[in-house]
Amino acid sequence: MNTISNPLALVAELTHRCPLHCVYCSNPLELTARSREVSTASWARVLREAAELGVLQADFTGGEPLARPDLTEIIRAARAAGLYASMITSGLPLDEKRLEELVAAGLDHFQLSFQGAEEEAAREFSGTRTHAQKLRVAEWVKRHRIGFTLNFVIHRGNLHQLDDMIALTEKIAPGRVEFAHVQYYGWAFANRARLLPTRAQLDRSLEILKKAEERLRGRIKVEYVVPDYYAKYPKPCMGGWGRKVILVKPDGDVLPCHAANVLPGMTFENVANRSLRQIWEESDAFQKFRGVDWMPDLCRTCDRREQDFGGCRCQAFLLAHDASTTDPICSLSPQRGIVDAILRDVNAAAPGAIAPETTAPGAATPPAEWLYRPNPE
Repeated sequence: MNTISNPLALVAELTHRCPLHCVYCSNPLELTARSREVSTASWARVLREAAELGVLQADFTGGEPLARPDLTEIIRAARAAGLYASMITSGLPLDEKRLEELVAAGLDHFQLSFQGAEEEAAREFSGTRTHAQKLRVAEWVKRHRIGFTLNFVIHRGNLHQLDDMIALTEKIAPGRVEFAHVQYYGWAFANRARLLPTRAQLDRSLEILKKAEERLRGRIKVEYVVPDYYAKYPKPCMGGWGRKVILVKPDGDVLPCHAANVLPGMTFENVANRSLRQIWEESDAFQKFRGVDWMPDLCRTCDRREQDFGGCRCQAFLLAHDASTTDPICSLSPQRGIVDAILRDVNAAAPGAIAPETTAPGAATPPAEWLYRPNPE
């Protein structure tokens, strides 16, 4: 039997409502309607159960967590449970008074996302004009004694702004900045041909980021995440299936990761019916790919089996149509050719000649150049 350790983090997807329409959003294609969202009281109970399970940090995300009018009460419940409370947000809708209320309730960390270094990038990639608001939010956050991270989602369409993004980071001066290349799930998978950078673009971005990391050391912590497709080995997705992270969706379903509901034949239990501990320790979904017993021989006999745990199950399904196979990202995988073919196509085409995918999995043909996920009702 696999040894089950306690999770370290709870990802609380409070809502799937969002003012943005980002072309790379990794939320599920079938989004949860407001009428099905977990109540304030139920979230307070879930947070207490998370703390009792050993969770140290609650990451409040969405969608856009600020769309919840009861966010202050939920943050207060996290503080009462003894959890470190972090919010991942676009900064909309937010004003100074509400930020003060969130901080007073116990918010410990604020992560603010950017789509680029200027307004036009925000418009193109999120479908909104939000850049000026984000700059205002950054100034408000700096007036409080809480952790502050900027997150720039980078991809083929905005890598040319990377120097400007770094300059903007220096101007805002957060404690930490993350430059995260898009990973290909959900709508990012559908828009992959327009988002995946060429090898030359990736190499240039890493050169710029490494120099920035060295120059800003001691002032701003610089971190960056590369696209899986260019890796030699897969990452230990979420620290391994059912090992470190537990995620609760807006409707109360409990998953091992953000994208797990793309996997066919999986049933995820709900916090309305069982405790978080029971789900973590006993549910079939969390047991499915936990440990090494489920692995194909290639992974089970590999020296890296306790480092990357066979890679990402959702990525294996999306690329190879088999959630139980070795992640095709792995250079040792017999299906690595799938990824190599994608990279050949991306690197052979001129940047301006890349056409978008025509459909997302299960979605209708889009009316626009990009595929946007719809807002839920």
